Amino acid sequence: MTRIEHSADQGRLLTVLGRRFDRNPGGKWPGGWFIRPELHVEYLDDELFCHDLCGFRRELHPNISKSWPVTIRPDWVCELLSPGHQKRDRIDKWNVLFRAKVPHYWIVDPEERLLEVHRWAPNGYEFALKATSGDVIRAEPFDAVEIRAAVLFGDEDDDE
Repeated sequence: MTRIEHSADQGRLLTVLGRRFDRNPGGKWPGGWFIRPELHVEYLDDELFCHDLCGFRRELHPNISKSWPVTIRPDWVCELLSPGHQKRDRIDKWNVLFRAKVPHYWIVDPEERLLEVHRWAPNGYEFALKATSGDVIRAEPFDAVEIRAAVLFGDEDDDE
């Protein structure tokens, strides 16, 4: 079961990123994405994961399947670490997402106020960015705009 803190952290990330990116391109924010919480995605070898957040580029996937589970590979996955589940996010999901060539994988540690941004590469995921609450970031694949990491962690209000 999801702890209330986990749900709040997930909702905050969805709100901050969704406002800027989960929209059609154009206007004040870049848009160009579908960003969804708690989406079940089936990968190679019938491996099924429910992701905290995942995103699909609208130009590549104009319609996300309404079937369960989704069988389209996400372009971005974000997992929030929870006590006792770090192995699942850092090893199990990591390996499956790498084999499926998911281009971007974020791991957020709400307790440590740490964001890790990874990008797919043929030899394994590479670190693209590590950020803490005091940083102003451009985090792949959402690097079209600066975001204060403190907003992602709920340490500051989003005044954008």
